[in-house]
Amino acid sequence: MKQHAAIFALISLLFLSCGRKQADFDYTSYVNVFTGTGGHGHTFPGAVLPFGMVQLRPDTRTLGWDACAGYHYTDSLILGFSHRHLSGTGMTDFADILITPFSGQLQTQNDSLLAYYPLAFSHKNEEARPGWYAVKFDNGIGVELTATERTGLHRYSFPANDSNGLIVDLFHNLHNQKVRYAQLKVVDNHTISGMRITEGWSKRDYIYFQAEFSHPFNATLFSNNKTSAEKTIDGTHLKAVLHFDTDNVDVKVALSAVDHEGALNNLKKEATGWDFAKVKENAQKTWNEQLSKIQIEGGTETERKNFYTSLYHLFIHPSLYSDCDGRYRGQDLKIHRLDSGRKYYTVFSLWDVYRAQLPYLALTQPSTVNEFVRSLLLKYQQGGLLPMWDLAGCYTGTMIGAHSASFIADAYMKGLRDYDTELAYKAMWRSIPYDISGILVHHPAIWEWLMTKGKKYNEEMGFIPADKDVIFATSRGLEYAYCDWALAQVAQNMGKADDYKLLAERGMRYKKYFDPETGFMRALDSNGKFIEPFNPNLSNHMNSPYCEGNAWQWTWFVPHDVDGLIGLMGGKQKFEERLDTLFNTTAKVEGEEASADISGLIGQYAHGNEPSHHIAYFYNYIGKPHKTQSLIDRILREQYSPTPEGISGNEDCGQMSAWYVMNALGFYQISPGNPVYTISRPIFDKAVVQLENGKQLIIRSENNSKESKFVKQVSVNGKLLEKPFFNHTEVKDGGELIFKMSPSF
Repeated sequence: MKQHAAIFALISLLFLSCGRKQADFDYTSYVNVFTGTGGHGHTFPGAVLPFGMVQLRPDTRTLGWDACAGYHYTDSLILGFSHRHLSGTGMTDFADILITPFSGQLQTQNDSLLAYYPLAFSHKNEEARPGWYAVKFDNGIGVELTATERTGLHRYSFPANDSNGLIVDLFHNLHNQKVRYAQLKVVDNHTISGMRITEGWSKRDYIYFQAEFSHPFNATLFSNNKTSAEKTIDGTHLKAVLHFDTDNVDVKVALSAVDHEGALNNLKKEATGWDFAKVKENAQKTWNEQLSKIQIEGGTETERKNFYTSLYHLFIHPSLYSDCDGRYRGQDLKIHRLDSGRKYYTVFSLWDVYRAQLPYLALTQPSTVNEFVRSLLLKYQQGGLLPMWDLAGCYTGTMIGAHSASFIADAYMKGLRDYDTELAYKAMWRSIPYDISGILVHHPAIWEWLMTKGKKYNEEMGFIPADKDVIFATSRGLEYAYCDWALAQVAQNMGKADDYKLLAERGMRYKKYFDPETGFMRALDSNGKFIEPFNPNLSNHMNSPYCEGNAWQWTWFVPHDVDGLIGLMGGKQKFEERLDTLFNTTAKVEGEEASADISGLIGQYAHGNEPSHHIAYFYNYIGKPHKTQSLIDRILREQYSPTPEGISGNEDCGQMSAWYVMNALGFYQISPGNPVYTISRPIFDKAVVQLENGKQLIIRSENNSKESKFVKQVSVNGKLLEKPFFNHTEVKDGGELIFKMSPSF
């Protein structure tokens, strides 16, 4: 087996090295979809297309932090297969329309159907590739799953038995989200339809479905696990038990957030006929087309798997939220229709993905970024505010800052402007003031998070006092400064001089939180005094001036004014000493309620969470790029692996993976809004990036090896870089980056 694996690796490398087209090589073979399903990665194996509406996969648990995706690799029982999921989040929702196969007589207690019929399995009988999942249960039932954008396809094979069938469960949920209303209908002996409205992380989530079966069934409907004689039932706790006189059944389930007609139309458009193999083949082809847009040479087998697995995770969210006919449920929960050819998206984890995932797409797929911006602007028009964390037509108020604005600002500054730019500017500006007027919130509890009083204090006092707005006050102040600075760049470009002057001042307010005596960003009281006592190692997840971190990590959140931060710390030498201490101090986080998000520690640098993701590049600003390169090399090698525990923190909708992709290529953008990349350490000998405009960005690394991790020289399109920085304009239309590597610096 080892010999066969080595031969396969060699053949794979030869295919890649020769630049073969995706039709000649299966790039999905380098994707381990189980990466991140263990530990706290919160990913899932299952059937999904790039940015698809459907994420069809097994559910193994419903409660606990590690049930955020509903699946965890340590589990040995599967509850069934549901159709929407979140990848890598720290909170949870969805898990709609659970289908569970059974073989044998169903059990009841007191004439009631049991809540679940979990099926035992072994990972040795479980397989998955992008767009496809399969498992054979210990009792002999076999399952395959695949998907189109809006439809999930199931294939079930049963052992010989007098009673085989499927349970369709509309009550199944994660973290006890509330089912506010559901409806289930037997249309005929091949078809059921239904819908439900849930209140969870999204406070009003509408989902409709149309399910067709390849063979006729005998159906029994259950309400509150009690038999109903009706063909249409409604309530909150609904199930259907379907019996089949066959050992093989295929199922097609189409989704819509709009209505039954939308689900039926999506089914007709995307999943005609019963050719499961063809749909699976198309799913794999779609993923191969996406993954083959970057062709790599060199690197180890592990690095190639890490790279394409990361590239795969990068394309799961945001998620399509409009139907084939262009209709969608807006932020006002009303039904709207897009212009022909447009799409509308949800699941924007903006606090995370503005840092690397969206900048990656801005370089490689700018039309997708324009589509995302248009979706966000529609949310602003229909809901009154750009979202912080958008989920299924609802503001969640999750996380901090105003990163819809920083994302749009970055797109604008890169020349991506296929949207109403004046509307975009107005929407970004609306994110600044404390003003609850005109905003549609579907649950009053959201106000505290969506429109925090930190905005009010920042406007009135010029900073956020932790004794008035205790939760995350310092982190909010730092993030508002960055987001205001990002909008200032747009204002300046648009010639809005007065706005630019105001925003530029607000962007420098980070300085108010810096304590020169301790060298940390600290919490202030209402009088502008630093609050005592102070422990930089201390973390309290939900009662701290720092969000998902401590003073060690948040002191460095000044990506937009690194020179200013260097000045605050006393110059380049002291800045370097502080950075060295960060990466070399004891990796210990203190506090009984310390945030579990502080993970992947190198000293007090926490790669498992986003606030640290830019810090290693600060050495580039003080003439010590070899320290950046050494650290990036270490992070790439130590913090990622193609295993279930292979992500050091929550995947966060593509950000952890996008960080890997960008850095493996050799550069990174630390401050979206400023279209400048800085040099890291490429790990492949060559990478060919296919840009949307038909051009190629070719990245070569000469004398590259594990030992030769230091960059001696870089040229961009034949021009030698004097400093480790280059502009987006230099590569957006293709070109060539050449790195000359060395084992010494």
